Amino acid sequence: MNNSKTDLRVIRTKQSIRDALIELIEEKGFEAITVKDITTRANINRGTFYAHYLDKFDLMTKCEDEILHEMSRIAMQNFPSIINSLETNASSVPPFPLTVSLFEFLNENSDIMRALLGPKGDLSFQTKLKEFMWQTLYENNPDSLVKEENLLVPGKFLAAYMGNAKIGVIQEWLNSGRKETPQEMARILTTINVNGPLFAAGLKK
Repeated sequence: MNNSKTDLRVIRTKQSIRDALIELIEEKGFEAITVKDITTRANINRGTFYAHYLDKFDLMTKCEDEILHEMSRIAMQNFPSIINSLETNASSVPPFPLTVSLFEFLNENSDIMRALLGPKGDLSFQTKLKEFMWQTLYENNPDSLVKEENLLVPGKFLAAYMGNAKIGVIQEWLNSGRKETPQEMARILTTINVNGPLFAAGLKK
């Protein structure tokens, strides 16, 4: 029972620290934040902070790693559904369940995702996210969707194009207030991914 109480207390403390980090990033930017800022906002002492994190950079890294770990779990769970969807007529491919699940995750974690991907957040997180997308969906994965031998263009350029495009769509959705549902965003992104931007623009039938 005591362990359960301790675990719950730790969870609440970490959540308070994370909430403080998000608020401070939005207000003054990550570079300007100090550990004192975080502890004051989270209403904890420095000892409590250092019991869990080495410094603000360690806190940021752990937050980002948790996000990428969960996104990886969602991706691996939904791989089979992507293959099944691609075997249908390209013009009528339904939103990938993977894309729906990822947008649902982004929606549930919109505050920290908006902070991290915003101009005051950690610019290196965009690079981590692009690398994660490529490595999880294509590279070094026995069940990968894209095989190197099938590529029509160099992989590094395809990875750059797809990574930047996806992150751009996510940023626009987060910054514009998430007016579209995760299901609608999944439909939009699936349409662009499967049929291409020229088709989505109505220029290619």
